[in-house]
Amino acid sequence: MRYLPHTSEEIETMLRVVGVDSLNDLFSSVPEACRRDGEMDLPLPMTEWELNDHVRGLAALMDIKPDYKVLIGAGSYDHHIPAIIPALTSRSEFLTAYTPYQPEMAQGTLQGIFEYQTLTARLLGMDVANASIYDGASALAEALLMGIRISKKRKKVAISSAVHPHYRQVARTYFRPTEFELLELPVLENGRTDLSGLAGLGELAAVAIQSPNFFGVIEDLPAAAGAIHSRDAVFITCFTEPLAYGLLKNPGSCGADIVCGEGQSFGIPRSFGGPGLGMFACLEQYVRSMPGRLIGQTTDLEGRRGFVLTLSTREQHIRREKATSNICTNQGLCAMTVGMYMAALGGTGIRELARLNYDKAEYFKAGLVKAGAKICFDSPTFNEFVVEFAENFKPVAKRLLKKKIVAGLDLGGYYPNLKEKYLFCVTETVSREIIDTLVAEVKK
Repeated sequence: MRYLPHTSEEIETMLRVVGVDSLNDLFSSVPEACRRDGEMDLPLPMTEWELNDHVRGLAALMDIKPDYKVLIGAGSYDHHIPAIIPALTSRSEFLTAYTPYQPEMAQGTLQGIFEYQTLTARLLGMDVANASIYDGASALAEALLMGIRISKKRKKVAISSAVHPHYRQVARTYFRPTEFELLELPVLENGRTDLSGLAGLGELAAVAIQSPNFFGVIEDLPAAAGAIHSRDAVFITCFTEPLAYGLLKNPGSCGADIVCGEGQSFGIPRSFGGPGLGMFACLEQYVRSMPGRLIGQTTDLEGRRGFVLTLSTREQHIRREKATSNICTNQGLCAMTVGMYMAALGGTGIRELARLNYDKAEYFKAGLVKAGAKICFDSPTFNEFVVEFAENFKPVAKRLLKKKIVAGLDLGGYYPNLKEKYLFCVTETVSREIIDTLVAEVKK
């Protein structure tokens, strides 16, 4: 969309209509003490080549440069992005406003999101998926609120302590000003969620479990479904690594009612933590309680296939108090990217890539054990896992950093009882040579 500035005459006309003499008068309601007095201290403008040099200089100040290998996942994963993805997403047809309000003008965008929904529902084994939400953390918070809408009069929800700490923090922020109570479930010694105490928590509207969880551990979702449904609660499964479901049984086949999580792994670069998108799917019986937008397929008056906003229970479409959510806008271009990625790899490609990630992690685990390290949880994991070293790992991490390898996340900052236990992650972008180099440094 082109930027068309207003002329002085147009500005004067608009000011007369609203009854003020100048642009400054528009801010007369702001106290003088809160206004900036004088010009802003901004640097002089640069030419394009000067700006490029300036940005390169800023990039050089970073401790971790693009040529470093980061063996940390923790909710953000480095995967190879096929060249076809940026080639397609950079086309002007897809760089449109995020909301396709006029279907006759946005059939391409609507169809692209429809395909994304279809592929997401297939990946997660659910009946219906929406057009995405901001990110995985807000998707989980919205899922918990959706569980309360489904269960109606119940006021409590529970969330596993093995869910990503940032996701749990976002959920607490959502729930703090409400009348609802958010409880946390402990973690067993094997790294899985302890569900034995559900009976003592009273009536629960919903229970959320992440799989693979923050420790990379694969939860026993069928057993969780049985325990949660026996309490007549909604079973929510979340994830940070959707690639895992190219290899594992999908949550829908394990009894999940709502599935949500972060889709960044599918074609979106990490870019200092964003952007991403929240993938969100549920059983069809709950579709009218689902937040966000839903693109549907229909036919026009001449019988031709077309796409429309089928469901959009957001505040700008209906009365605010009736909206399922007021902040759940879809990540249009990110959803399009993820849809392109899933379509480009196909079911076979996603399965092969997931297997490669799993095999690399198992090879890495075996190497660390031979080097004297201990794997903290004996449950199966996907592409990340927690390690405890016989000796202080910090000197090893410093040596690896000199070799452009960023190794391990100390979990003590999130879980005090796991201090000096390190979370590692490997994906297809980590070569065997890098893994062997890290293992050799641990052996020294």
